[in-house]
Amino acid sequence: MPDLDLVAQALARNVRRFRADRALTLEALAARAGVSRGMLIQIEQARTNPSVGTVVRVADALGVSIARLLDYDQGPLVRLVPQEEAVTLWSTPRGSAAVLLAGVESPGPLELWHWTLRPGEGHDSDAHPVGTTEIVRVDAGELLVVLDGVEHPVPEGTTAAYDAGRPHGYRNPGTVDARLTMVVSVPPPPA
Repeated sequence: MPDLDLVAQALARNVRRFRADRALTLEALAARAGVSRGMLIQIEQARTNPSVGTVVRVADALGVSIARLLDYDQGPLVRLVPQEEAVTLWSTPRGSAAVLLAGVESPGPLELWHWTLRPGEGHDSDAHPVGTTEIVRVDAGELLVVLDGVEHPVPEGTTAAYDAGRPHGYRNPGTVDARLTMVVSVPPPPA
């Protein structure tokens, strides 16, 4: 796992750069992302470890992937991301976690994730930008995908695709860890 200071510095540098590239003021980005101006200042000065929800909202507002916001290395044409450099963006004391494995802009953000949900745990997500799609494969255990408050069981070995442009969440109703591979595709920002 990369050093958290390195990740915070990359996040700070990239938020500043993407905000400047888009000619957005702190106030404009804060309004677009639904976060406070003060939080953006702390992020841009690498003085905070924002929640995954905050990072998602800022990435969505800038029209880039989370991976792009956290990218601290400009690599060659083929970018390899060793397991120890994957970034854990959400975790619980019991061991549930969401790990961003890699991401690209193609033409909008495209992200590959590995999730572990301990029995009885879950995670809720705000709606992503309209047109966002998630694909999740249950590699082990069982999963409930909750979309607009409706639970959709996804058994082991099954893949589910759904519109993530609405509130959604994930729950492990089972007695063993649920291990998931997820792809998130966000449409490019409007021109």
